[in-house]
Formats: sequence, C-alpha cells, structure tokens
Amino acid sequence: MIRIHFTEGDLVRFRLASGPDPMWETLLSLHLLQDRTGGPAFQRWRQAVRRRLSPKVRPLLELTPPYGYSPDFLTPTDGAEGLDAGIEALLATPRRRLRTDLRHFAAYRPVSSWTRSLADGERESLRLLATTVREYHRVAVAPYWTRIQAATGAERVASTRMMATAGIEGMIRSLHPDLRWRPPVLEVHGFRVTRDVHLDGRGLSLIPSFFCWEQPTLLRDPELRPVLVYPVADRLGPVGEAGTDQIWTPEAPLVALLGPTRAAVLEAVDAGCTTTELAQRVGVSLATASRHATVLRDAGLISTRRLGGSVLHSLRPLGAEMLASARSGSRTAAGRP
Repeated sequence: MIRIHFTEGDLVRFRLASGPDPMWETLLSLHLLQDRTGGPAFQRWRQAVRRRLSPKVRPLLELTPPYGYSPDFLTPTDGAEGLDAGIEALLATPRRRLRTDLRHFAAYRPVSSWTRSLADGERESLRLLATTVREYHRVAVAPYWTRIQAATGAERVASTRMMATAGIEGMIRSLHPDLRWRPPVLEVHGFRVTRDVHLDGRGLSLIPSFFCWEQPTLLRDPELRPVLVYPVADRLGPVGEAGTDQIWTPEAPLVALLGPTRAAVLEAVDAGCTTTELAQRVGVSLATASRHATVLRDAGLISTRRLGGSVLHSLRPLGAEMLASARSGSRTAAGRP
C-alpha cells in the first residue's frame, strides 16, 4: 500500500488533468502490449499493433517490461503539454536522473549494453530512445487518440461532478476500488510494498488513463512531481483496428437517426449532462430525453455512466465526429456568398 500524505496546501493544489498524457499512454500501452491482460477490450488492438510495429522499437521494450518498475524519466511532466513537449523533455533528461533510474531498473533485471550507455548519458542512445518512443506512439497510440480523448474526457466530466456533489472523499471513492481517502491520507492499495509519500505542499495531479489497467500507478521517486494515474471507468467498447469503427461518413446509416430533437440531444450531451439536465437543455420531458439518449447510446454515439443516484451522458468518439462534421458543414455553408 502507498500512503500519500496531504497538507492543507495540497488540498488547494489537488488537480484533475485536463486531458490524456501521451507519454503515460505510451508507457502503459507498452505494458499491455507485452502482456495478456486487458481482456477482450485490448485483444484486437494488441494484434493490430504487433502486425504494424517495427523491430526498431525493441530497445523501448527492454525499458518497459509488462510487470515491475519502468524508469520514471519515461513520463516527464512536460508530457501533459503533448507528445512533442514530452519527447523534448525526455531528450533533456539530466544524466543524474538517467543514472539513478536505470541503476534501480538494473537491480531487478539484466540490461543490454544500450541501456548501460543510456545510463552513462550518451546522447546517441538518448536520441535513439526518443526516436523509438515517437515511432511506437505513431503506430500504437496516435491512431486511437480520438477514442482515448473521449474516454478520458468522459472520466473528467464524471469526476468533476462527483467532486462538486460529494467532495474529495466521494470523488476518490468513485475513481477506483483500490483508492481510500482517510483524511489527510490517500491510500493506494494493491501494491506489494508499503511506503509513504509526503506531498509537502506540492499538490497532486490525477491523470485518467485509457491504457492503465487494473490498478492506479505513480512515480517511484517521491521527489518528482506527484501524480496518480488511474484507469478510466469506461473505455467505450473494444479497441480494434484504427479507423475501422470510428469514422462517420455521410452515407452511414446512422445519419437516419438525426431528426431535429435527436440532433439537439446529441448537441446537449457534448458538455456532459445527466438525463434531467438533458431534458432541461432540449426542452423535452424526462421520458423523452431518456428515450432519445437510449437510441443514441445503442447507436454508439454516446456513453452513459451511473453517477450516484443519476446517470451521466457523454459523447463517444463517433458522436464527437458527427457533431464536428455537422458544425464544420454549418460554418462552410454560412461562409458562402
């Protein structure tokens, strides 16, 4: 169990990430790629990625075993700003950090000469690492980014609402069964080791992750920026070949679903809402709102998640694509002479 100790200042600096972190998604997807966990949701994804993956990424696989420790420097803070920023931070990793992380890594498994050269801070080895991270992300993560954003966005909407209605304790309880809030300590169960992390006023960032599986995770070094990465509650269905189940075209049968009221319902769900709020926004009865939401959910356009005594609706990738296309078409038409 990991015990994360809060002060009053840490409660003020308690944050929910604004979106997925590409460096964390890269690392955690590498764990899933090399394992059989993830259930049927990731089986097709794993098969597709293995077919397309170049042998050039093998050095990256060495640093990211499916179980145990992976070096902290693989998920720099700047990754929250995007893949390019994360890779730039990776290239700028201080030699001391490389040596410390890889010394700990080597204590648990044999390492190659390339990893030893990386620990020595050789620039060529670091550039090779950055290149393999970018190539792996291009094949295994980028094609699914719309799906990842939709799932983590829905998680953020649900968590924000839970915090507003039930406070930090209720919100944490809703995130994952391994998390326990015993003020002023956040307990993270499921770890074989027991250790304490003192935030000391730095706050804590919660990062929902699409590829995080089974239990939350965090950095090993307590001196680094405190983050807690946890699995999203709803991955919005199986993850298959990129582009096979997420592209909407004007010829798709789903277009027939969009009458005026249902289109308004889809628009209202964009920001996330309960069924009661949906009825109020569209100006229909609760039963009508529920019926339209059910049709859109069955068509794969929205996702519904129970939140306390109500349900929360949010867009799935297909619904987001349809809305974006409709809005783009409206802007184009409005701009015509």
